[in-house]
Amino acid sequence: MPPRTFVIGDIHGCAATLRQLVEVSLRPVATDRIYLLGDLIDRGPDSKGVLDFIFELRERGLSVSSVRGNHEEMFLQACGDNNLDLWTANGGQAALSSFQADGPGDIPPIYREFLDSLPHYILLDDFVIVHAGLNFDLPNPFDDTSAMLWTRSHFVDRQRIGGRRLICGHTLVPRSRLEASLNSSKIMLDNGCALGRQPEMGSLAALELGSMTVHYQENIDR
Repeated sequence: MPPRTFVIGDIHGCAATLRQLVEVSLRPVATDRIYLLGDLIDRGPDSKGVLDFIFELRERGLSVSSVRGNHEEMFLQACGDNNLDLWTANGGQAALSSFQADGPGDIPPIYREFLDSLPHYILLDDFVIVHAGLNFDLPNPFDDTSAMLWTRSHFVDRQRIGGRRLICGHTLVPRSRLEASLNSSKIMLDNGCALGRQPEMGSLAALELGSMTVHYQENIDR
């Protein structure tokens, strides 16, 4: 089997769903690569379990990389005693509960250091992997890290990013819109896993780039 490249949408603390998607549907081997679109934590019941599973996959010799999402950014700011209320109001309390922690400072350093190490974007030959999108109003769209975490813009100027397309999470989309985006300049993979099962929503999505095939795993964490 030739090497495969998977990109997985926003996980948001749904560790059991992630494990089911990877172990049962994707079944990666050492030559495959897995990229995560950020928002690994918050909202779902087991943020710690998500991070532990990423560590486990790496220990098994698998290539797993992630970009930073706005929820990682809110957590890191909360660790610096900045905007704690913003983080906890946006799902951070669920993350604290998964660690049995009273505050972000109680979360072990290995997790905080991992989240702080996440890049804002990853360049592949044909794609830019980024949590939210890019700001093409700037001469260099890679200068605006805030837009990479927060933008809802769908505009993409492919000529300015080497002809690449964007692969993003952040903005929730139903399955029909997700699949339509596979033919666009901005592929959107956040199917709202943490919402639970709803019509066309509530699954964790993984896109295999070679075949442009989407694998869905319905939420099993709720």
